[in-house]
Amino acid sequence: MFREMRRIEKLSSIDRAEEILTNGEYGVLSTIGENGYPYGVALNYVYMNNRIYVHSAKEGHKLDNIKFSSKVSFFVVSYSELIPNKFETYYDSVVCFGDAQQVEGEEKDLALRKFIEKYSKEFMESGEKYISNMKDKTTIIRINILHKTGKIGR
Repeated sequence: MFREMRRIEKLSSIDRAEEILTNGEYGVLSTIGENGYPYGVALNYVYMNNRIYVHSAKEGHKLDNIKFSSKVSFFVVSYSELIPNKFETYYDSVVCFGDAQQVEGEEKDLALRKFIEKYSKEFMESGEKYISNMKDKTTIIRINILHKTGKIGR
């Protein structure tokens, strides 16, 4: 169902792909809309249990697209280096393909806490208050990863 990577010599180990997903600062979520056009947006995310979680407002372009088609891709780059004399750029990256759906309840709470832990660890107490105030205004989307490929560019 999914294509194998063409440049197999650049395929990363599973452990390195997991490391990139765990430590990446942001990723690009790509969706497809009912108008047939793709839409990519850079987002903060958390990775846990082979799933990616992203946050959103209660309405918007990406949510409309996910309602149309739950099939998405998510791309993270952890390292890039331009090599001008070789006309090349080295990348450490991971691309994931999966199925996206909205989550609620304990899973939503856990994902929101993981966002605070990842991006604002030194502010956990005020982060809990922030979650309490914003939880009802926030949507959490879980991407169940069906296929992932890591690439090491060096």
